[in-house]
Amino acid sequence: MGASSDVPALRRGLAVLRLLATKAEPVTAASVARELGLPRSTTYHLLSELVNAGFATHLPEERRYGLGLAAFEVGSAYLRHDPLEELARPLLRRLVSRLDLTAHLGVLHGAETLYLLREQPRWPLGLVTDVGVRLPAHLPASGRAMLAHLPAAQVRALFPSAASFVLRTERGPTDLPRLRRLLSAERRRGWAVEDGYVTEGFASVAAPVFNPDGRPIAAISVTFRHECDGERECGREWPEAAAEVKTTAAELTARVGGRAE
Repeated sequence: MGASSDVPALRRGLAVLRLLATKAEPVTAASVARELGLPRSTTYHLLSELVNAGFATHLPEERRYGLGLAAFEVGSAYLRHDPLEELARPLLRRLVSRLDLTAHLGVLHGAETLYLLREQPRWPLGLVTDVGVRLPAHLPASGRAMLAHLPAAQVRALFPSAASFVLRTERGPTDLPRLRRLLSAERRRGWAVEDGYVTEGFASVAAPVFNPDGRPIAAISVTFRHECDGERECGREWPEAAAEVKTTAAELTARVGGRAE
């Protein structure tokens, strides 16, 4: 097949990819074919190629398709460039000045949280979450703030087995049902909380940043010292700090032309 004949197929494949990106849940091949006006045989071929390349995920039990890990990686690579960081940096500095806490900007990179920015208060903390550090996304508040707003099928694709749930301390979700319950509660609450999941003696709160389609593209978090010691000290939610973080995340959402769900 010549280069000229490859172009229509590429355009159709990109159209399928864009359609999957607009859907809150995985869809059937028949639905894709109907919405794009494509023959079913062509649609199945395009979806198969996207699955093989990692840009789509096939859920055989449900006979549906959703975005794959490669699509999230491409999106994260775009967000790692200067525009997002430059838009976020002054907002993080103002957040630090108001709370006198360490603030981060993170994005999803596959099943990990990648930290793009860190702004420190006058007396910085010795944290592992420096710029360029990656952590399993189910542990830090910033990772779960984004995971909480992904379709359930995408979360399942990111964490396909028990081996996906690596722990750094004795705390944190250890399987998909526990993670889903945690994400559901954090989505209802409006922010994510991490208390000793990443480093003992530290806690964080985080809120998501959304793109124009209402999908999470980043998260803003603040981290502070806290010892989780028994039921009285574990399970706190820190609504005052969370309110400041949510305001900053909403400001960054507006700056990128995004909209919350």
